[in-house]
Amino acid sequence: MTPQQSPSPPELGSRPDSPFDPALADAGRVPTLVVLWGLFTLSSTPFLGRLLQGETALFAQNVLYTCATAVLLGLVWRGSVWAWRLTVSFSIFTGLVVFVVGMLAGTSSWMGWLVSAAGIGFLLLACCLVAIPSIRSFLDSRWAARRRSAGRKVP
Repeated sequence: MTPQQSPSPPELGSRPDSPFDPALADAGRVPTLVVLWGLFTLSSTPFLGRLLQGETALFAQNVLYTCATAVLLGLVWRGSVWAWRLTVSFSIFTGLVVFVVGMLAGTSSWMGWLVSAAGIGFLLLACCLVAIPSIRSFLDSRWAARRRSAGRKVP
C-alpha cells in the first residue's frame, strides 16, 4: 500500500478565474436575457402604468430613468463587471425598499401586496444574477472576453 500524496498546490496564476463551469456559458444566454428583461420590466412598469393612465408629471425624469436603466442592463449584457455589481446592488436595495413600502401600504389596501410582490421580484432577479450557475458562467465568459479584448488594444 503506497501512501497517497496530497495534491500539490496550484501554481500562481493557474487557478481558473471563475468557480463556474465554462461549459454552462452557452446555456446561460437565454436565462441571463430573461433576468435582465425582467429587471427592466419591473423597473419601468410603474412609469408605463402612470403614462397609460394619462399622468405625465415628471415625464422627462422618468424617461431618463428608464433610458439609464436600459443602458445599465445593456452594459451588464455586454460584460461590464461594474455594471453587474451596480445592478445587483440597486436591485437588492430597491427590492428591500419596495417590499417594505408595499407591506406598509398593504395594511390599508390590497395594492400594497402587489407592490410587495414587485419587491420580492427585484430580490429574486438580483439573486438569479449572482447564484444561478449558468447565468454566472455566461457572465464570466463575457467578462473574460472583455478582459482579453482590453488587453489586446493597440495605442
